[in-house]
Amino acid sequence: MGQYNRAIDLYEQDLAIAREIGDRAGEGITLGNLGVVYRNLGQYNRAIDLYEQHLAIAREIGDRAGEGRALGNLGNAYNSLGQYNRAIDFYEQQLAITREIGDRAGEGRALGNLGAAYNSLGQYNRAIDFYEQQLAITREIGDRAVEGRALGNLGAAFYSLGQYDRALEQFGQAVALFNQLGARAEEAVFLSNIGVLLNDRDQPELAITFLKASVDIRESIRGDIRQLDRDLQQTFTDTIASDYRILADLLLEQDRVLEAQEVLDLLKLQELEDYQLRNVRGTEETRQGISFWPPEQEILDRFYTHLETNTDPQTFFTSAEVTDRVAQLQRNARSQNPNPEQLARLQGNLQQAGNAALLYPLVLDDRLELILVTTSGISRHTVPVDRVELNRAIAAFRSDIEDPFSNSLPNAQQLYQWLIAPLADEIDAAGAETILYAADGQLRYIPLAALHDGDQWLTQRYTLNHITAASLMDFSQAESAPLSILAGAFPAQDLVVEVAGVQRPFSGLPYAQVEVENLQANLPGTVAFFSAGFNRQAIEPRLGNHTIIHLATHGTFQSGHPNDSFILLGDGDRITLFDLDQWQLPNAALVVLSACETAVSGPQLGTGEEILGFGYQIQRTGARAAIASLWVVSDGGTQVLMDAFYGAMQVGLPKAEALRQAQVALITNDFAAVGGNRGIEIFSTVTGQPLVPGGTLAHPYYWAPFILIGNGL
Repeated sequence: MGQYNRAIDLYEQDLAIAREIGDRAGEGITLGNLGVVYRNLGQYNRAIDLYEQHLAIAREIGDRAGEGRALGNLGNAYNSLGQYNRAIDFYEQQLAITREIGDRAGEGRALGNLGAAYNSLGQYNRAIDFYEQQLAITREIGDRAVEGRALGNLGAAFYSLGQYDRALEQFGQAVALFNQLGARAEEAVFLSNIGVLLNDRDQPELAITFLKASVDIRESIRGDIRQLDRDLQQTFTDTIASDYRILADLLLEQDRVLEAQEVLDLLKLQELEDYQLRNVRGTEETRQGISFWPPEQEILDRFYTHLETNTDPQTFFTSAEVTDRVAQLQRNARSQNPNPEQLARLQGNLQQAGNAALLYPLVLDDRLELILVTTSGISRHTVPVDRVELNRAIAAFRSDIEDPFSNSLPNAQQLYQWLIAPLADEIDAAGAETILYAADGQLRYIPLAALHDGDQWLTQRYTLNHITAASLMDFSQAESAPLSILAGAFPAQDLVVEVAGVQRPFSGLPYAQVEVENLQANLPGTVAFFSAGFNRQAIEPRLGNHTIIHLATHGTFQSGHPNDSFILLGDGDRITLFDLDQWQLPNAALVVLSACETAVSGPQLGTGEEILGFGYQIQRTGARAAIASLWVVSDGGTQVLMDAFYGAMQVGLPKAEALRQAQVALITNDFAAVGGNRGIEIFSTVTGQPLVPGGTLAHPYYWAPFILIGNGL
């Protein structure tokens, strides 16, 4: 279920009991189970240590079957580390033991493991030999699910050799078998493989059809316990989410823009799954799945009928019936919408959001695609910048805006030319004053507000509202309610906290204390907790009683695994991204993390999945929106920005507009629009000295790090 910390806790209790009563076999099994959890967490060296302990116990008590399992697990860990030859050595030992004790199922697993290792080494013919041996055993013992895995693995190996006809045959057999078994998640994997293969053969309409069938299945099982066995993801794509990207890319190339937007919306949910957030749920709209044209549905129906009597799908794809339906798609699908009600509904939502425009970028290897939806239409724009060049500019821009003494304008203007300039006339013609922005990939690491058109920053021109996906957003405008704030402030002194067994220092935040004190002074009824008093016991029982939750503290959200991402409380306790599952905030209009570093951390930029994950988890609590930072912020500058933000909220501005006006106030040093300066000074309330040389906070380092995710209305 992805609840790895809970699994570890239970296994460690199990281990303690086994050791207490002297159950050596049970001790070994539990050590192996712990190793599996740590391998799932990517902590391969820790997993290896546990597997080696299991192996030693199995050999000590003569448990040959346990010894084989431990050897196989060691092979899996080294395989994950890319040490394929070492993995092969363990797999061969596993194979010898399973043959010695007559464990045919275990023998099949060992042969499959060897095939996977040789496949990773590029020795595809040798991999095929092992997969074929595994296939023979699975058929002999009647293990149909593993038979499907072997068939799929064979297909992937043949694909790598460029033997597309043989690969297609194996994938087709795997699809038929998993369809018979009702193994929908596994069926989706191999439908996707067929789609990717057909795309490589320059058959885009057929590739789209099979990729859509794969995505549709995955969406139909959304919200269930994670059904897909990771061992069955033996595909030649990096992640499941990459299949969504391939499908969106193909649809855009065929000028099927609304269908592409639909897939991009679903991509956000799948990226959350890949980030290992558990039980990712869609909405009524996403649960409807993918829209199919009638010829696409007919092709799929005939494909399954064909597989009932013929194991070779090649004759199917060259048949007159399929050729005729592909021709229909070529005539009718381009520039048309299979689901016109969807576009009307989306445009109605944009009208409800104050005549907003919706911007979906898609970062591809060779270009950037922009999809713009306004109340008057939908359009696609292709920008000839490849992924490498775009990511280089993103990294350079982040370096600029994280340094208050840098000149950020050149990169800010370059990114504007790529992301906004192609759309600006359409946005303005539609009368849109708000941009709803569903960022993609590394674009999630930069604030749209800090792009520059040559005359002004984008935040001076538009209200900017980041969203996870349009289908996940509540576009309704909430009734105005009094500001009822629960606030917490990290200590002014440094604090050392143990994180993953390592002692990590976190610097004191004196301005966080001032920030929360200002909330108390200016917003009557604010409930505030400081330093060690800012803890779970104090805040969690009260969370559901307030419209705004304001946490002025450290936080770190990292790519890799949600357990590595957390909000730090004043007593050193941590609330992980998983822990947010337990929060219920039905009355909250906003959660503000005015932290040192909240939405992203680490020197290396990933795919931004942690930012997407944070926005989604806050949304699941019931809160309408969240504000978080994209880099290590200025403690004092943040105090000024937050004072201005709450001043704007007090005069009745909506959340996203209040953030915009606070940013403009820092840029211009004019606080009239946010209720006056309310005693705000560009000077430290702690030392009395200017916060920065010259006493200005106009650089985007101070005002741009915070983004609003969710409903900012």
